Amino acid sequence: MALYVVGHKNPDTDSVAAAIAVADLMNKAKGLDAKPATQGAIPPESAFVLEKFGVAAPEIVTDATDKQIILVDHSDLAQSLDNLAKGEVIGIYDHHKLGDVTTPNPLDILVKPVGCSCTVVKMMYDCAKVEISKPMAGIMLCAILSDTVMFKSPTCTADDKAAVEALAKIAGVADVMGLGVEMFKVKSAVGGTPARDLVFRDYKDFDMGGKKIGIGQLEVVDLSILEPIKADLLAECKKVKAEGRHSVFLLLTDIMKEGSEMLIVSDDPSYVEKAFGVKVTGDSVWLDGVLSRKKQVVPPFEKAFA
Repeated sequence: MALYVVGHKNPDTDSVAAAIAVADLMNKAKGLDAKPATQGAIPPESAFVLEKFGVAAPEIVTDATDKQIILVDHSDLAQSLDNLAKGEVIGIYDHHKLGDVTTPNPLDILVKPVGCSCTVVKMMYDCAKVEISKPMAGIMLCAILSDTVMFKSPTCTADDKAAVEALAKIAGVADVMGLGVEMFKVKSAVGGTPARDLVFRDYKDFDMGGKKIGIGQLEVVDLSILEPIKADLLAECKKVKAEGRHSVFLLLTDIMKEGSEMLIVSDDPSYVEKAFGVKVTGDSVWLDGVLSRKKQVVPPFEKAFA
């Protein structure tokens, strides 16, 4: 069976870079023929990162049937390949809570409480004593900067910062924060992009208390960039909810102000009040200091929906 390393649906820079780097590591350390893949087209930030370090974009794979699979940056069925049970999952490397993917056989797994899957992958390279190439170092460095919001996110750890320092030396990046700003400027560019593409740019579905909950996130350097299209984003969230979801929430994250406006489309907005202790009077609320969906949004929602 062909072996693919795959990140979550609606790929981001971490899921793309982790898939590429893990495939590289498996091939060098274990002599495998692993191929990186994504479950969809890569977003502009990821395309910028791959081009900057001369790395080809992975092929798109959406079905696990008759394939061996290594999962990176997720372990939730809702975020994974179609027909996962018809393939064979042989590994999971992640930095989120353990999801509901199960396997009939033992597998290799490493899940660490760090800010980025690529920090975990850096540890794996070090453990295997495999040299990290300049291109791999570059894309992993960018993934960590992206996922930790240039170290501003509460998910960021000392391990993430140490990984960035080491990878920057290998990649020949002297101005790490300058690179981060360059990336987020690319991520902030929304002109001409359909509202649906923006909603799904960084989007995940979750099962919370038996309800299907969608949570997306758009990170920009200034929230005013999104003001002209906010009504379009809200309208698109309503369409996404109508496709069979109890709620859809879209975080509009201002990385400089370090907070998020959350657009709310829900059968019962009171869950927002339960989760965050804020009064909902319209279609959105401001969540001061909230930058991380993983650490600051999903857990309180899971508690509220339980």
